[in-house]
Amino acid sequence: MIQRIQTLWLLLASICAFASVKLPFYFGSLEVPGPTVTITPYDHFMLLVFVIATGLVALINIFLYSNRSLQIKISVVGVLLGLVNLMHYFLYMRNFKTGGLSLYSIFSFLVPVFFILSIIGMYKDQKLLKSLDRLR
Repeated sequence: MIQRIQTLWLLLASICAFASVKLPFYFGSLEVPGPTVTITPYDHFMLLVFVIATGLVALINIFLYSNRSLQIKISVVGVLLGLVNLMHYFLYMRNFKTGGLSLYSIFSFLVPVFFILSIIGMYKDQKLLKSLDRLR
């Protein structure tokens, strides 16, 4: 399980998802001469639900190593959840007049990337097993 590279990608996706729960994604002000406000999942309930669901999908997916086709399907769901997270962040960013992305926003951008890298690793494993089945 640990020796497979996709397990490490899924673990990194989970760590990034859970790290993005606490860390800010965006900072700015709602009015031009206003106070600085940050966007975190704690501020928005739907965002918190999707971020935690993404992290849990990655963690649960690690232990499904015996069923690769199901693992690939769940990883695709993880990619979609990561993209939905980013969409929610950008929808909330539209309310701000001034501001910028936080340095910690990289964690949210890395979650779908790690899921995609894990899908590539799972696909390679599946292809290798199919080639070995032909030899038998």
